[in-house]
Amino acid sequence: MPPGAVESGFRLAVGRFAGPVRGIGLAVVSVFGVLAVPDGTVVLGLVGVVLAAAVADCVPRTRGTVVALGFAVVRAGAVCAATGPTLWALNVLTITAITLQWEWPLKVTVPVTAGLVAVFVAAGGPPITILRVLVECALARLAFLLLVRSARRVDELRARQAALERAELLAAERRRREREYLALLHDTASATFLLVGSGTVDGVADFARRDLDVLTGASGGPGLDDRLVDVESSLRAVAEESPLTVVTRWERVPLLPVPVTLALVRAVREAMANVERHAGVREAGLSVTPENTGLVVTVTDTGHGFDPAAVPEHRRGIRGSLVERMAAVGGRATVDSRPGEGTTVRLAWPRG
Repeated sequence: MPPGAVESGFRLAVGRFAGPVRGIGLAVVSVFGVLAVPDGTVVLGLVGVVLAAAVADCVPRTRGTVVALGFAVVRAGAVCAATGPTLWALNVLTITAITLQWEWPLKVTVPVTAGLVAVFVAAGGPPITILRVLVECALARLAFLLLVRSARRVDELRARQAALERAELLAAERRRREREYLALLHDTASATFLLVGSGTVDGVADFARRDLDVLTGASGGPGLDDRLVDVESSLRAVAEESPLTVVTRWERVPLLPVPVTLALVRAVREAMANVERHAGVREAGLSVTPENTGLVVTVTDTGHGFDPAAVPEHRRGIRGSLVERMAAVGGRATVDSRPGEGTTVRLAWPRG
Protein backbone atom coordinates (compact mmCIF):
# COMPACT_ATOMS: atom_id res chain seq x y z
CA MET A 1 0.00 0.00 0.00
CA PRO A 2 1.52 3.39 -1.00
CA PRO A 3 2.36 6.02 1.67
CA GLY A 4 -0.66 8.04 2.78
CA ALA A 5 -3.09 5.62 1.16
CA VAL A 6 -5.49 5.45 4.12
CA GLU A 7 -5.69 9.23 4.55
CA SER A 8 -6.07 9.89 0.84
CA GLY A 9 -8.69 7.14 0.61
CA PHE A 10 -10.64 8.67 3.49
CA ARG A 11 -10.54 12.13 1.94
CA LEU A 12 -11.59 10.69 -1.40
CA ALA A 13 -14.52 8.85 0.19
CA VAL A 14 -15.68 11.99 2.02
CA GLY A 15 -15.44 14.07 -1.15
CA ARG A 16 -17.34 11.41 -3.06
CA PHE A 17 -20.24 10.95 -0.63
CA ALA A 18 -20.64 14.30 1.15
CA GLY A 19 -22.26 15.98 -1.86
CA PRO A 20 -24.73 13.19 -2.69
CA VAL A 21 -25.70 12.88 0.99
CA ARG A 22 -26.40 16.61 1.15
CA GLY A 23 -28.26 16.70 -2.16
CA ILE A 24 -30.45 13.65 -1.54
CA GLY A 25 -31.07 14.54 2.11
CA LEU A 26 -32.18 18.09 1.33
CA ALA A 27 -34.33 16.89 -1.56
CA VAL A 28 -36.19 14.56 0.85
CA VAL A 29 -36.49 17.32 3.48
CA SER A 30 -37.82 19.71 0.85
CA VAL A 31 -40.64 17.32 -0.09
CA PHE A 32 -42.14 17.95 3.34
CA GLY A 33 -40.91 21.53 3.57
CA VAL A 34 -42.88 22.79 0.59
CA LEU A 35 -46.06 22.19 2.59
CA ALA A 36 -45.09 25.14 4.79
CA VAL A 37 -45.08 27.56 1.84
CA PRO A 38 -48.59 28.61 0.73
CA ASP A 39 -47.49 30.44 -2.45
CA GLY A 40 -47.51 27.91 -5.30
CA THR A 41 -45.20 29.97 -7.52
CA VAL A 42 -42.61 30.22 -4.76
CA VAL A 43 -42.92 26.49 -4.08
CA LEU A 44 -42.22 25.61 -7.69
CA GLY A 45 -39.22 27.92 -7.78
CA LEU A 46 -37.78 26.51 -4.58
CA VAL A 47 -38.34 22.91 -5.71
CA GLY A 48 -36.54 23.69 -8.96
CA VAL A 49 -33.56 25.19 -7.11
CA VAL A 50 -33.43 22.27 -4.67
CA LEU A 51 -33.49 19.68 -7.47
CA ALA A 52 -30.90 21.54 -9.54
CA ALA A 53 -28.59 21.73 -6.52
CA ALA A 54 -29.17 18.04 -5.79
CA VAL A 55 -28.15 17.15 -9.34
CA ALA A 56 -24.99 19.28 -8.98
CA ASP A 57 -24.21 17.48 -5.71
CA CYS A 58 -24.64 14.01 -7.19
CA VAL A 59 -23.24 14.23 -10.72
CA PRO A 60 -19.53 13.21 -10.69
CA ARG A 61 -18.57 15.96 -13.15
CA THR A 62 -19.74 18.78 -10.83
CA ARG A 63 -19.59 17.04 -7.45
CA GLY A 64 -17.18 18.79 -5.10
CA THR A 65 -16.53 21.65 -7.55
CA VAL A 66 -17.22 25.38 -7.34
CA VAL A 67 -20.39 24.77 -9.40
CA ALA A 68 -21.79 22.41 -6.75
CA LEU A 69 -20.77 24.89 -4.02
CA GLY A 70 -22.58 27.69 -5.83
CA PHE A 71 -25.77 25.64 -6.21
CA ALA A 72 -25.61 24.67 -2.51
CA VAL A 73 -25.31 28.32 -1.44
CA VAL A 74 -28.11 29.45 -3.76
CA ARG A 75 -30.37 26.64 -2.53
CA ALA A 76 -29.85 27.40 1.16
CA GLY A 77 -30.11 31.15 0.64
CA ALA A 78 -33.27 30.88 -1.46
CA VAL A 79 -35.03 28.59 1.04
CA CYS A 80 -34.06 30.82 4.01
CA ALA A 81 -35.10 34.04 2.25
CA ALA A 82 -38.36 32.67 0.87
CA THR A 83 -39.66 30.70 3.85
CA GLY A 84 -38.32 32.72 6.77
CA PRO A 85 -37.74 31.09 10.16
CA THR A 86 -39.26 27.73 9.26
CA LEU A 87 -38.03 24.30 10.22
CA TRP A 88 -37.38 23.62 6.53
CA ALA A 89 -35.07 26.63 6.27
CA LEU A 90 -33.26 25.73 9.49
CA ASN A 91 -32.67 22.15 8.33
CA VAL A 92 -31.42 23.31 4.94
CA LEU A 93 -29.08 25.82 6.62
CA THR A 94 -27.58 23.40 9.15
CA ILE A 95 -27.19 20.45 6.76
CA THR A 96 -25.52 22.68 4.19
CA ALA A 97 -23.17 24.27 6.72
CA ILE A 98 -22.19 20.91 8.25
CA THR A 99 -21.50 19.06 5.00
CA LEU A 100 -19.46 21.94 3.61
CA GLN A 101 -17.04 21.47 6.53
CA TRP A 102 -16.12 18.06 5.07
CA GLU A 103 -15.43 19.32 1.55
CA TRP A 104 -13.95 22.81 1.75
CA PRO A 105 -11.28 24.61 3.82
CA LEU A 106 -12.12 27.22 6.47
CA LYS A 107 -11.36 30.13 4.13
CA VAL A 108 -14.38 29.00 2.10
CA THR A 109 -16.75 27.63 4.72
CA VAL A 110 -16.47 30.55 7.18
CA PRO A 111 -17.71 33.32 4.84
CA VAL A 112 -20.26 31.04 3.17
CA THR A 113 -21.74 29.92 6.50
CA ALA A 114 -21.73 33.48 7.86
CA GLY A 115 -23.58 34.71 4.80
CA LEU A 116 -26.23 31.97 5.01
CA VAL A 117 -26.78 32.62 8.73
CA ALA A 118 -27.13 36.34 8.00
CA VAL A 119 -29.81 35.61 5.38
CA PHE A 120 -31.69 33.36 7.82
CA VAL A 121 -31.59 35.94 10.62
CA ALA A 122 -32.57 38.74 8.24
CA ALA A 123 -35.60 36.68 7.17
CA GLY A 124 -36.81 36.61 10.79
CA GLY A 125 -34.84 33.74 12.25
CA PRO A 126 -33.84 33.93 15.93
CA PRO A 127 -30.29 35.22 16.64
CA ILE A 128 -29.65 32.11 18.76
CA THR A 129 -29.36 30.30 15.42
CA ILE A 130 -25.92 31.85 15.05
CA LEU A 131 -24.66 29.99 18.14
CA ARG A 132 -26.31 26.74 17.08
CA VAL A 133 -24.80 26.76 13.60
CA LEU A 134 -21.42 27.77 15.01
CA VAL A 135 -21.39 24.81 17.44
CA GLU A 136 -22.59 22.34 14.80
CA CYS A 137 -19.99 23.50 12.28
CA ALA A 138 -17.22 23.35 14.90
CA LEU A 139 -18.20 19.78 15.88
CA ALA A 140 -18.38 18.71 12.23
CA ARG A 141 -14.97 20.20 11.48
CA LEU A 142 -13.48 18.63 14.64
CA ALA A 143 -14.88 15.19 13.81
CA PHE A 144 -13.49 15.45 10.27
CA LEU A 145 -10.05 16.48 11.51
CA LEU A 146 -9.99 13.68 14.09
CA LEU A 147 -10.81 11.11 11.43
CA VAL A 148 -8.13 12.53 9.12
CA ARG A 149 -5.64 12.40 11.98
CA SER A 150 -6.58 8.78 12.71
CA ALA A 151 -6.16 7.85 9.04
CA ARG A 152 -2.78 9.60 8.98
CA ARG A 153 -1.76 7.70 12.10
CA VAL A 154 -2.70 4.41 10.41
CA ASP A 155 -0.54 5.41 7.43
CA GLU A 156 2.38 6.15 9.75
CA LEU A 157 1.99 2.79 11.49
CA ARG A 158 1.82 0.99 8.15
CA ALA A 159 4.93 2.81 6.94
CA ARG A 160 6.76 1.95 10.15
CA GLN A 161 5.73 -1.70 9.88
CA ALA A 162 6.85 -1.80 6.25
CA ALA A 163 10.21 -0.29 7.24
CA LEU A 164 10.63 -2.89 9.98
CA GLU A 165 9.80 -5.69 7.56
CA ARG A 166 12.31 -4.35 5.04
CA ALA A 167 14.94 -4.11 7.77
CA GLU A 168 14.23 -7.71 8.82
CA LEU A 169 14.51 -8.91 5.23
CA LEU A 170 17.80 -7.07 4.78
CA ALA A 171 19.12 -8.48 8.05
CA ALA A 172 18.07 -12.00 7.03
CA GLU A 173 19.76 -11.58 3.66
CA ARG A 174 22.89 -10.24 5.35
CA ARG A 175 22.95 -13.23 7.71
CA ARG A 176 22.47 -15.59 4.76
CA ARG A 177 25.39 -14.01 2.94
CA GLU A 178 27.52 -14.23 6.07
CA ARG A 179 26.69 -17.92 6.42
CA GLU A 180 27.51 -18.45 2.75
CA TYR A 181 30.80 -16.64 3.18
CA LEU A 182 31.69 -18.71 6.25
CA ALA A 183 30.82 -21.90 4.38
CA LEU A 184 32.94 -20.79 1.42
CA LEU A 185 35.78 -19.89 3.74
CA HIS A 186 35.48 -23.32 5.36
CA ASP A 187 35.64 -25.06 1.97
CA THR A 188 38.49 -23.11 0.43
CA ALA A 189 40.67 -22.94 3.52
CA SER A 190 40.15 -26.59 4.45
CA ALA A 191 40.98 -27.72 0.89
CA THR A 192 44.22 -25.74 0.88
CA PHE A 193 45.19 -26.87 4.40
CA LEU A 194 44.49 -30.44 3.33
CA LEU A 195 47.10 -30.13 0.58
CA VAL A 196 49.64 -28.79 3.04
CA GLY A 197 48.84 -31.48 5.60
CA SER A 198 49.24 -34.25 3.04
CA GLY A 199 52.71 -33.01 2.18
CA THR A 200 51.73 -31.69 -1.25
CA VAL A 201 53.32 -28.28 -1.67
CA ASP A 202 53.27 -28.00 -5.44
CA GLY A 203 50.49 -25.71 -6.54
CA VAL A 204 49.57 -24.56 -3.03
CA ALA A 205 50.18 -20.95 -4.02
CA ASP A 206 47.88 -21.34 -7.03
CA PHE A 207 45.18 -22.89 -4.85
CA ALA A 208 45.52 -20.09 -2.29
CA ARG A 209 45.33 -17.44 -5.02
CA ARG A 210 42.26 -19.09 -6.52
CA ASP A 211 40.60 -19.27 -3.09
CA LEU A 212 41.31 -15.59 -2.49
CA ASP A 213 39.73 -14.72 -5.83
CA VAL A 214 36.64 -16.71 -4.94
CA LEU A 215 36.34 -15.16 -1.47
CA THR A 216 36.75 -11.59 -2.75
CA GLY A 217 34.55 -12.12 -5.81
CA ALA A 218 37.40 -11.26 -8.18
CA SER A 219 36.70 -14.29 -10.35
CA GLY A 220 33.15 -13.20 -11.13
CA GLY A 221 32.00 -10.88 -13.85
CA PRO A 222 29.01 -8.88 -15.06
CA GLY A 223 26.04 -11.08 -15.78
CA LEU A 224 27.68 -14.17 -14.36
CA ASP A 225 24.57 -15.24 -12.48
CA ASP A 226 22.57 -15.31 -15.73
CA ARG A 227 24.83 -17.77 -17.56
CA LEU A 228 24.12 -21.49 -17.95
CA VAL A 229 27.04 -23.89 -17.65
CA ASP A 230 27.73 -27.60 -17.89
CA VAL A 231 27.71 -28.97 -14.36
CA GLU A 232 29.03 -32.38 -15.47
CA SER A 233 32.41 -31.08 -16.59
CA SER A 234 32.75 -29.08 -13.36
CA LEU A 235 31.98 -32.11 -11.19
CA ARG A 236 34.34 -34.30 -13.24
CA ALA A 237 37.11 -31.81 -12.49
CA VAL A 238 36.33 -32.09 -8.76
CA ALA A 239 36.49 -35.90 -8.97
CA GLU A 240 39.79 -35.82 -10.87
CA GLU A 241 41.37 -33.39 -8.40
CA SER A 242 40.35 -35.48 -5.39
CA PRO A 243 43.03 -37.75 -3.87
CA LEU A 244 40.31 -40.38 -3.47
CA THR A 245 39.48 -43.06 -5.99
CA VAL A 246 36.14 -41.79 -7.26
CA VAL A 247 33.76 -44.22 -8.94
CA THR A 248 31.48 -42.10 -11.11
CA ARG A 249 28.13 -42.62 -12.79
CA TRP A 250 26.88 -39.94 -15.14
CA GLU A 251 23.62 -39.32 -16.95
CA ARG A 252 22.67 -36.47 -19.23
CA VAL A 253 21.57 -33.46 -17.16
CA PRO A 254 20.48 -29.93 -18.19
CA LEU A 255 22.68 -26.86 -18.09
CA LEU A 256 22.45 -25.01 -14.79
CA PRO A 257 22.86 -21.38 -13.70
CA VAL A 258 26.32 -20.44 -12.48
CA PRO A 259 25.29 -19.97 -8.79
CA VAL A 260 23.70 -23.44 -8.73
CA THR A 261 26.74 -25.03 -10.36
CA LEU A 262 29.08 -23.32 -7.91
CA ALA A 263 26.97 -24.49 -4.97
CA LEU A 264 26.99 -28.09 -6.25
CA VAL A 265 30.74 -28.06 -6.97
CA ARG A 266 31.58 -26.67 -3.54
CA ALA A 267 29.18 -29.05 -1.79
CA VAL A 268 30.63 -32.07 -3.63
CA ARG A 269 34.16 -30.89 -2.88
CA GLU A 270 33.29 -30.57 0.80
CA ALA A 271 31.59 -34.00 0.86
CA MET A 272 34.66 -35.64 -0.65
CA ALA A 273 36.94 -33.78 1.73
CA ASN A 274 34.86 -35.15 4.60
CA VAL A 275 35.27 -38.66 3.22
CA GLU A 276 39.02 -38.19 3.06
CA ARG A 277 39.26 -36.73 6.56
CA HIS A 278 36.77 -38.81 8.53
CA ALA A 279 35.54 -41.92 6.66
CA GLY A 280 38.71 -43.96 6.91
CA VAL A 281 38.45 -45.15 3.29
CA ARG A 282 40.15 -44.08 0.08
CA GLU A 283 37.25 -44.59 -2.26
CA ALA A 284 33.98 -42.68 -2.85
CA GLY A 285 31.11 -42.85 -5.27
CA LEU A 286 29.80 -39.90 -7.28
CA SER A 287 26.62 -40.10 -9.35
CA VAL A 288 24.78 -37.43 -11.34
CA THR A 289 21.23 -38.21 -12.47
CA PRO A 290 18.41 -36.04 -13.86
CA GLU A 291 15.26 -35.50 -11.80
CA ASN A 292 12.28 -33.61 -13.22
CA THR A 293 13.78 -30.36 -14.56
CA GLY A 294 16.85 -30.53 -12.36
CA LEU A 295 19.28 -33.13 -11.12
CA VAL A 296 20.46 -35.14 -8.14
CA VAL A 297 24.11 -35.46 -7.19
CA THR A 298 25.03 -38.22 -4.76
CA VAL A 299 28.32 -38.75 -2.93
CA THR A 300 28.65 -42.09 -1.10
CA ASP A 301 31.26 -43.93 0.90
CA THR A 302 31.46 -47.17 2.88
CA GLY A 303 33.52 -45.74 5.72
CA HIS A 304 33.06 -45.31 9.44
CA GLY A 305 29.83 -43.35 9.23
CA PHE A 306 28.53 -41.08 11.99
CA ASP A 307 25.40 -39.72 13.62
CA PRO A 308 24.47 -36.41 11.89
CA ALA A 309 22.36 -35.35 14.89
CA ALA A 310 25.41 -35.56 17.13
CA VAL A 311 27.48 -33.08 15.10
CA PRO A 312 28.20 -29.96 17.29
CA GLU A 313 26.59 -26.67 16.30
CA HIS A 314 29.95 -24.96 15.74
CA ARG A 315 30.91 -27.48 13.04
CA ARG A 316 29.84 -25.92 9.73
CA GLY A 317 30.81 -28.71 7.35
CA ILE A 318 27.31 -30.21 7.05
CA ARG A 319 25.07 -27.33 7.99
CA GLY A 320 26.93 -24.47 6.31
CA SER A 321 28.79 -26.08 3.40
CA LEU A 322 26.02 -28.47 2.40
CA VAL A 323 22.52 -27.75 3.72
CA GLU A 324 22.54 -23.95 3.80
CA ARG A 325 24.53 -23.65 0.59
CA MET A 326 22.02 -25.72 -1.38
CA ALA A 327 19.07 -24.01 0.25
CA ALA A 328 20.50 -20.63 -0.80
CA VAL A 329 20.13 -21.56 -4.49
CA GLY A 330 16.75 -23.25 -4.12
CA GLY A 331 17.99 -26.80 -3.68
CA ARG A 332 18.12 -29.36 -0.92
CA ALA A 333 20.92 -31.30 0.77
CA THR A 334 20.46 -34.37 2.97
CA VAL A 335 23.06 -36.46 4.79
CA ASP A 336 22.20 -40.08 5.59
CA SER A 337 24.72 -41.84 7.79
CA ARG A 338 25.00 -44.26 10.69
CA PRO A 339 28.04 -45.38 12.65
CA GLY A 340 29.66 -48.29 10.81
CA GLU A 341 27.34 -48.06 7.78
CA GLY A 342 28.96 -45.37 5.63
CA THR A 343 27.55 -42.04 4.49
CA THR A 344 25.38 -40.85 1.62
CA VAL A 345 25.18 -37.15 0.73
CA ARG A 346 22.31 -36.28 -1.60
CA LEU A 347 22.22 -32.88 -3.33
CA ALA A 348 19.02 -32.10 -5.25
CA TRP A 349 18.08 -29.13 -7.40
CA PRO A 350 15.52 -27.70 -7.84
CA ARG A 351 13.88 -28.07 -4.46
CA GLY A 352 11.17 -30.74 -4.53
